[in-house]
Amino acid sequence: MSNKSNDLAGISVLGAFAHPDDEGFGCGGALAMLVARGARVTIAVGTNGDVGEISDPALATPETLASVRQEEMRQAMKITGVQGIRFMGYRDSGMAGTPENDHPRSLYQAPPDRVTGELAQIIRETRPDAVLTHDPTGGYGHPDHKTMCELVTKAFQAVAEEDGTTRGVNPMLLYYVCFPRSSFRRMWQQMLDAGITPPFASLDIDRLGSPDDEVTTQLDVREYVDIKIESLNCHRTQIDSNGPFAQLPPDVIRDMMGTEYFALVEPRGLDSGADLLAGLR
Repeated sequence: MSNKSNDLAGISVLGAFAHPDDEGFGCGGALAMLVARGARVTIAVGTNGDVGEISDPALATPETLASVRQEEMRQAMKITGVQGIRFMGYRDSGMAGTPENDHPRSLYQAPPDRVTGELAQIIRETRPDAVLTHDPTGGYGHPDHKTMCELVTKAFQAVAEEDGTTRGVNPMLLYYVCFPRSSFRRMWQQMLDAGITPPFASLDIDRLGSPDDEVTTQLDVREYVDIKIESLNCHRTQIDSNGPFAQLPPDVIRDMMGTEYFALVEPRGLDSGADLLAGLR
């Protein structure tokens, strides 16, 4: 894509993710790039991250974490330049097999048709040219990630069917944000070589992330890495200063964050290559 400023003016993009901070890890660089080039970006957040980590007891309590994470999200999006945030307000469902999965207010327990309807309404209101969401693996299998992927896809398809006659040659695009398995393996090996215990160490590394052959689009976001990192750092409750990522050298972190990966799901057959918004212009 051209780097011309404002060459995406008039383009609308919706990101729909499960928790505050999901947007940053997977596509924070792409979001910053889109904003810098004139696109209007909205983020829908399925849950408030109620059962996430609390890195420092001075930042939040279990009772206040939801509201704290909402404010962290607002600050992060100010850094990125995202113009709109939609908090859907569901409770974080926690990791697979935990009691939080059964909480009646969790996203995991919410009636799928209701959530799909809410997402479809957000799509109708924001009129996106492209929608970004989790991939079917959820990256590391988080129930909320997988649920958002499934229901965003259903909402997208419902609205695309309604809207099919009005877009002509420019159909609405659906991208899954990917973490390729080869990238997970490479990161894990870098940690092990440095004597760092990787996160999710009990999980099968060969099953984490998206199959590499499903990735259609690889985006160089090195120009926006500083914004991506500054935005992620706003999610202070989720940043463990002693965690495995914090122990990696800064140049390794910047290298990992400098490339983002996507799978173009709809419309099928469009050759997106390195162009995240192929077919829109």
